[in-house]
Amino acid sequence: MGGFAIGTTEFVTMGLLPEMATGVGVPIPTAGHVISAYALGVVVGAPLIAVFGAKLPRRGLLLALMLAFAVGNGGSALAVSYESLTAARFLAGLPHGAFFGVASLVAASLVETHRRGRAVSLVMLGLPVANVVGVPAATWMGQHLGWRSAYWAVTVLGLLTVAMVALFVPRADADPGATGRRELGAFARPQVWLTLLVGAVGFGGMFAMYSYIAPTVTDVTGLSSSAIPLFLLAFGLGGVLGTMLGGVLADWSIFRSLIASSVAMGLSLALFTVTAKAVVPGLLTVFTIATVGSVLVVNLQMRLMQVAGDAQTLGAAMNHASLNAANALGAWLGGLVIAAGLGYSAPSWVGAGLSLAGLLVLAVSAVLHRRTTAAARV
Repeated sequence: MGGFAIGTTEFVTMGLLPEMATGVGVPIPTAGHVISAYALGVVVGAPLIAVFGAKLPRRGLLLALMLAFAVGNGGSALAVSYESLTAARFLAGLPHGAFFGVASLVAASLVETHRRGRAVSLVMLGLPVANVVGVPAATWMGQHLGWRSAYWAVTVLGLLTVAMVALFVPRADADPGATGRRELGAFARPQVWLTLLVGAVGFGGMFAMYSYIAPTVTDVTGLSSSAIPLFLLAFGLGGVLGTMLGGVLADWSIFRSLIASSVAMGLSLALFTVTAKAVVPGLLTVFTIATVGSVLVVNLQMRLMQVAGDAQTLGAAMNHASLNAANALGAWLGGLVIAAGLGYSAPSWVGAGLSLAGLLVLAVSAVLHRRTTAAARV
């Protein structure tokens, strides 16, 4: 439920941007900065909350994070100016990464070791389900009842999550050895940085394509704008399947799943440059890209929990900071090639290149692991 609320608020802003711009009296490009403010909140909040909240009981931390999330979204609904709206979106983004990180650790602790991947994938499932159900519903509500109503709805979802966590998540004592310094120790681990780089670069490939899916559908596929929701639905459904599949594959082999999903991502993005010209092949390719992308996200989460050592909270929380960096990088590079006059198929080629770069980082990670293991044996 928490993941569903977070996924809804993260993406509904894009669908309501014209209404929000009018509501606070700024041009649409200026209003777009509130999206960046939320992403910045995610990047800043993940490490800060993980470090300063390391000693807190995880159940209590989840309650505090979701309560802060509800307050941030309530503030978004109450904002009367562009400045106050931007500040509220930044505050709403602060708990995002830390919530997913702590929730993943809690979920993993509740099951046997061989089922931890599937448990974490259930936490992550809220995001793609939000794209299929929450975002369209909140967008419709915002268009018909005013854009503020969408954020009030998310606020209610946040408070509902607080109640559900309080009622159903078991109490757990804080880690007595946890300190902010120990959590920061994650940044001294090369494998943590390499995994974050795979997320920021390799997953950025998907955003290079997805950020420009609307003009691709109209200019390359040759459909009217009314067909765009169909492609978004295919993307959302692929995300649901990929998230569930990602948990199963993580329980099989995290690193092999990262390699397989990165290869499949690059091939699918390259294929989309061809299939985007036809409706059914284009839809199937978008579905595939979302599926393998979600497998990648789940296994990146598991990989960070695996390589962070004692710094579990920071390691788990940083995944979504990395993914928001991927969002910014992919959209920026995709925009550059479009601006250069290379057409709306070009971002998919950029995406394929970013996937290849992510694979190269995984190769470095594998070599480093073998050297470290060999040195330990000696």
